[in-house]
Amino acid sequence: MPTFVKSERLCSTLAINSLFKEGYVVYKYPVKLKWIPANWDDHLKVKVVISVSKHRFKRAVDRNRIKRLLRECFRLHKFILEDELKSRKCYLGIIYTGNEIPEKGVLEPIIIDLFHRLIKDYEKIAG
Repeated sequence: MPTFVKSERLCSTLAINSLFKEGYVVYKYPVKLKWIPANWDDHLKVKVVISVSKHRFKRAVDRNRIKRLLRECFRLHKFILEDELKSRKCYLGIIYTGNEIPEKGVLEPIIIDLFHRLIKDYEKIAG
């Protein structure tokens, strides 16, 4: 059963800053993935941060709903990244850029497609 534990969350401000400054982008409306190859001493392959713009969604209820949907999509489909990355690791930022609150059925195929594109880009860039 897939889980999303605290150790999978990217909490380091230095790591988050480097992710957003130097990270590579994979985009498919309304979700943007920023990623950067990383190294840490842990069995996890991916550490993730999820972001929704306060400018687009003024109400915290709406932002939290979207973040909850994105976390659930990541939790259900992170095995795609874990299987393909093998011994490589990366930091991942999932950013919602749409203007409307999405449905889970709309987000899931987008997240899956972005994960496959991220794997292809990782092989090109990081080897």
